[in-house]
This record gives sequence, structure tokens and C-alpha cells, in this order.
Amino acid sequence: MELAQIAEQKYSLEEYLEMEEKSEIRHEYYDGEIFAMAGTTMNHNDIVGNVRTLFKEIFRPKGCRVFAENVKVEAIANFYYPYPDVVVTCAPDDISGTYIVRHPGILVEVLSKSSATYDREFKLRRYKEIPSLNYYMLFSQYECYVELYTRTAQEGIWTYQSFESMESFITFDLLGFTMPVSAIYDGIVFVEEKGMPANGALS
Repeated sequence: MELAQIAEQKYSLEEYLEMEEKSEIRHEYYDGEIFAMAGTTMNHNDIVGNVRTLFKEIFRPKGCRVFAENVKVEAIANFYYPYPDVVVTCAPDDISGTYIVRHPGILVEVLSKSSATYDREFKLRRYKEIPSLNYYMLFSQYECYVELYTRTAQEGIWTYQSFESMESFITFDLLGFTMPVSAIYDGIVFVEEKGMPANGALS
């Protein structure tokens, strides 16, 4: 999702949180700077909806919560607070929380041309610092393409997988479930991105 810095001044975390409670526009917070978040495409919105629905079917019976786009995550305490596209948490403190998820187990971002590098590099490095996080997922909205980063038992080591077929299944071994790629892209008609050919459609 595209971001735009709204002011050059620095804000304390307390100032940011107070402003965010009253604002009709979401802002990400990074080291005292505040960035307004732009709107999204219809495909972006539908993919987020599909993923949230899939996760809710799996995690709600387990007493977990699934959020989409409007709940911020504490990626680095007092330093970095982004709004992931989808958040899954099973932590008791988060389940009874109000505004901030501090112990996410899964984070999801839907890529756009403007956000792809930010999501794959900047966010990836900082999300990996979240002790509770087991999975970070990235979805293209222009073609069938899913990326999955999985934490391993070795400190600082993550595995990487990519999926390009609607017939593929994504396996979450740490949590004991699978997700069909076709369900993620259910109802999505891939729209050509400028400079990039469309890769077909899913009816």
C-alpha cells in the first residue's frame, strides 16, 4: 500500500496514538514520522477479504482473532507501527486488546507496484523482529503469485516458498493447516498493470 509522509516534524508515540484515534485516515508510524496510507484497488480489497475469510474459518474456532487493514501492529516497540493487510493473533493480550496487536502469528500484505519493494524488503526485515511471528505472506494482485516466509527453529533463519499455480496448496506446518491458492484468488480477474502483462483470470 502506498504511503505519503504528511509532515516533516517528529511525533512521540503518545502523540501519534492520540492523533490516530481521532483521524479518519490511517497513518503508519516509524521513528517519529507519520505516513498517510493511500486507498487500494478492488482486487486488493477482494484478496484481503478472501484471505481474512479463510483465516477466520480456521482460527475463530480456536479462540483467535483475524483483522484486516484497520488494526495496527507493534512491529518494534515505540518505533514502528504499520497496518498489515491481514493479521492473525492468538495471544490472550491481543484477543482482549483494543487498538494494537503486539503478538501476531501471521501477517499478510497484498502487493502493488508502488509497495512491492517496501513490503518485500523494509517490512520483511522489521516483521522478522517480532518474536511471535511465524509466517509472513505476500500476494500479487496482478497475477497468481504467492510468497511465504516461515520462521524456523534456528535463530534468525526463515524459509522462503513461492506458489504460481491455482492448483497449489500452501501448507502451514507450524499451525497444522493448508490453504488452497485458488481460494485466495476466488473471484479475482487479473487487471493488467502498466508495464506488466495480465496473467489471465479466475472465474
